[in-house]
Amino acid sequence: MELRSTHTTPRLAYRTFGREGPPVLFIMGFGMPGAVWGPQVDELQRDHRCCHYDHLGVGESDRGPFLRTIPSMAEDSVRILDDLRWNAVHVVGVSMGGMIAQELALRHQDRCRSLTLVATHGGAAVASLPTPKGMWLFLKGLFGGRKARMKSLPRLLYTDEFIESMGSDLQTHLDVRLSRPPRLRTVLGQLYAVNRHSTESRLHQIQAPTLLVRPGRDILIRPTQTDRLAARIRNAEVLRFDDAGHGVTFQKAAELNAALRTHFGRAEPAGPEASQGADAVL
Repeated sequence: MELRSTHTTPRLAYRTFGREGPPVLFIMGFGMPGAVWGPQVDELQRDHRCCHYDHLGVGESDRGPFLRTIPSMAEDSVRILDDLRWNAVHVVGVSMGGMIAQELALRHQDRCRSLTLVATHGGAAVASLPTPKGMWLFLKGLFGGRKARMKSLPRLLYTDEFIESMGSDLQTHLDVRLSRPPRLRTVLGQLYAVNRHSTESRLHQIQAPTLLVRPGRDILIRPTQTDRLAARIRNAEVLRFDDAGHGVTFQKAAELNAALRTHFGRAEPAGPEASQGADAVL
């Protein structure tokens, strides 16, 4: 693992993993550091070059402007790719990161070998609201302080059965997510971006092979939002985890990682073209 910062400003902090294989860019969701992708990069770095990064105002990255938009955050991800000299990559985004990944795939089709959208939506005005329980837990965690976050976040991300199965490991797991919470200005700026997100009318333009991950017990982004994406993205494949919550990248890490590896392999170009898609400086 190597920590770097972009040469352009405001600086984005990013980490790279693995030294061989196809390149993969992981884009994290609302208010969370890139390190939450740990269950994915720990496995996939064995045969892929992986990168995750902290959004502006999160983790090691610069504070950046107050109000953000999803398109501007997509351009942040392009700055990471340019810094690494990665021309075309497999893009994986979760929740807000999935919204950013959609914009990246729409605005820079040539940079996406494949697209994976996890527990996200296309910005439908009413349909993209959380369930009442999800909204309550989200607001409680957002404005209730650290203790409230520690109590509400697991219930927002996971099913009760999975929380019980984690036992004493739950605290370690949460520390990765909550050890350095972003400032309120960053949270509000990201909320502004998410609330203005709208790609539904353009999703048919996505050309990259797309995998949609549908956690069936998600109370933050309703599972029906994945169905809406599937109806609008051509030839998208849906991977269902009917017993998983919004935190599916951790709850179903082994199964998801295997599916990602298969998805990436199918999208890889064959022959001489394969070696021309990405030049990495790692």
